Amino acid sequence: MTFDITIPVLNEEATLEQNVKVLHHFLKEHFPDGSQWKIIIADNGSTDRTLEIARSLSEEVPEIAYVKVPEKGVGLALKTSWGQSKADIVGYMDLDLATGLSHFLEAYDAIAHQGYDIVYGSRLHPRAKVINRPLKREIASRIFNLLLKLYLGVRFSDGMCGFKFLRREAYSGLYEAGAQNDGWFFSTELLATAEWLNLKIFELPVTWTDDISSSRVQIIPLAKKYIRSMYELKKRKPQ
Repeated sequence: MTFDITIPVLNEEATLEQNVKVLHHFLKEHFPDGSQWKIIIADNGSTDRTLEIARSLSEEVPEIAYVKVPEKGVGLALKTSWGQSKADIVGYMDLDLATGLSHFLEAYDAIAHQGYDIVYGSRLHPRAKVINRPLKREIASRIFNLLLKLYLGVRFSDGMCGFKFLRREAYSGLYEAGAQNDGWFFSTELLATAEWLNLKIFELPVTWTDDISSSRVQIIPLAKKYIRSMYELKKRKPQ
């Protein structure tokens, strides 16, 4: 099966080339047929040299492409990239490669060979291993996921982990069911709508290494946005 891995980026000139090449080397080692896959750099409104570097990488490496999204928003970047894809499997991971790359092989196998519709990485699974995660972020993550379960009635363990893959043909149904947010909450909407549609979901416990130095997450403002987004999503939930 063919697959596209989208990397959403915003002002990442410092680490873009290095980390994308790490991912490319890993994929080339395990999937030597380069016609089977692409890395899509989805730039959503960068004002530094990110787009220039992405363009250069796409010219240098056949398996790398880029998408320019003029407005900010991870969800918007992913929707734009996936909407243009022709691959059998689409998905994304964070540029900092916080999730161990070997987990992609498990995600690919779950969809390509085990018949799952969507795979999500979980840092809250009992078998997950989380490294360097600040206590306040760990607590915020657990509270947020508890709110999701109480307010939306969902069962998945980790809605925010930046590591998700799905059959591309399932994406349009997820979008129509409510996975439409332009921001980070889009990642959570994918899982909520997948549950509502009774898709086959694979929970993947991951090894996650927090890159504290590169994090721009501001917990309080983000929490306010998520709560509003949860309210909007609940209005779309089938009764």
